[in-house]
Amino acid sequence: MALSDEELERYARHLVLRQLGGPGQARIRAAKVLVLGAGGLGSPLALYLAAAGVGVIGLVDDDAVSLSNLQRQILYRTADIGRRKAEAGSEALTGLNPGVTVRPHAVRLTAENAAALLAPYDIIADGSDNFATRFLVNDVAFAAGKTLVSAAVTEFEGQLAVFKAHDGISPCYRCLFSAPPPAGSAPSCSETGVLGAAAGVMGSLQALEVLKEIAGFGTSLAGRLLIYEALTTRFRNVALPRDPECPLHR
Repeated sequence: MALSDEELERYARHLVLRQLGGPGQARIRAAKVLVLGAGGLGSPLALYLAAAGVGVIGLVDDDAVSLSNLQRQILYRTADIGRRKAEAGSEALTGLNPGVTVRPHAVRLTAENAAALLAPYDIIADGSDNFATRFLVNDVAFAAGKTLVSAAVTEFEGQLAVFKAHDGISPCYRCLFSAPPPAGSAPSCSETGVLGAAAGVMGSLQALEVLKEIAGFGTSLAGRLLIYEALTTRFRNVALPRDPECPLHR
């Protein structure tokens, strides 16, 4: 389907990109992306996906907006305090781009509902803040043959990776971390703190990698781990090979 006159104007700066153009924008419009966690990472991630014109965006978060969120969760306004993040976030994304369909999922991801939640989407973007969810998402995405773009941020540092283990070559999240750490051993964001702008950097990079996977431009991050250190303004790429002892690949 050809782009409408409104879409031609809205996405004009995409359309003139040689690596993207009309065909790439059409793939973006046809894509369905599930955003897990509408917090410090999910906020800039979802905003850029909506601005780019991703056709369907699912927003999974069972939490409500609190005042302490607003330092980094730029999807919300002070007037949203007390509202469900999935609801308030969906309204913000639709307000930014009414041409996208936003599906709010005001639920917590569990082993019982994960497969059904992930099923309708092409790419999974994980911005959750706990290891249990990250491992669950990895395992379900692997079983479903879906690409997973995973980001994490704490204090002044962030990590980003693309997991496409279903291709038979690339690693999965368990190739990086074989098992979750013991309960209580990994401090939460509320305990360690996080610089809001650092979360913004990682969420924006996560959106970029999602768009690259959708439209097929650039070089995939699969097989590498990107590490960002805000205090030194330093980016590092670390090779992330597939682990032959990973339980998902044996």
